[in-house]
Amino acid sequence: SKSLSDEENLKLFGKCNSPNGHGHNYKVIVTVRGEIDPVSGMVINLTDLKEYMQEAIMGPLDHKNLDKDVPYFAEVVSTTENVAVFIWENLKKLLPMGTLYKVKVYETDQNIVVYKGEETI
Repeated sequence: SKSLSDEENLKLFGKCNSPNGHGHNYKVIVTVRGEIDPVSGMVINLTDLKEYMQEAIMGPLDHKNLDKDVPYFAEVVSTTENVAVFIWENLKKLLPMGTLYKVKVYETDQNIVVYKGEETI
């Protein structure tokens, strides 16, 4: 985080705090919801969903240094939580309104983030 000192970053992020960066093999699961089309039997055509995921996730993030190669993360800390928000926002722009339900991002088998967008109470 640019707003923290080197010592604070080390304490907060531990081994993930490296001036040279480090990598993850994130796994992303996207859940959609909506009316099932009586003809296709799908909420959304899976071929279309794969194309949306390619554009929203793989294109901007795959094999990238998030902090250096993705403009969004120039001002936002590249935590898994913020990766999930980034994916949500990108997919929401592409998917039919109201169909995006959940984005689940696995940093590791034990570190998982689920994001469902901003919910109001």
